[in-house]
Amino acid sequence: MAFYEHVLIARPEISPQQVDALIEDITKTIKDLGGHTSKTEYWGLRNLTYRIRKNRKGHYCLINIDAPAPAVHELERRLRINEDVMRFKTIRVEELDEEPSPILARRDRDERRRARREGGRDGEEFGGDFDGGED
Repeated sequence: MAFYEHVLIARPEISPQQVDALIEDITKTIKDLGGHTSKTEYWGLRNLTYRIRKNRKGHYCLINIDAPAPAVHELERRLRINEDVMRFKTIRVEELDEEPSPILARRDRDERRRARREGGRDGEEFGGDFDGGED
């Protein structure tokens, strides 16, 4: 079996729960055809570089797949039929990367920075412990 990274962009009108259902359907399809998925990442609703079918945003998902080639062909055939999928790309790789993708790693780094910045401002905004009232 071969290793694949599969990225898809779903329509922005559907909810994240519907995207999760779509991902579950993809993993079920792969398992039924003799493969398995090792990692799935939902990257969220992101801006598109250019419009696709008059849409400016889309739900992005990454799926690592270990499956035979006919299973991937069947998956791509089903995704072409699905109206909720705007684009998809499947790339064969030598090995699957189990670490978080750069998209999620950057998001985690930004959240840690934001939490550190906001955590340092509580009560210390104007020099520390200032009550503000008269005694």
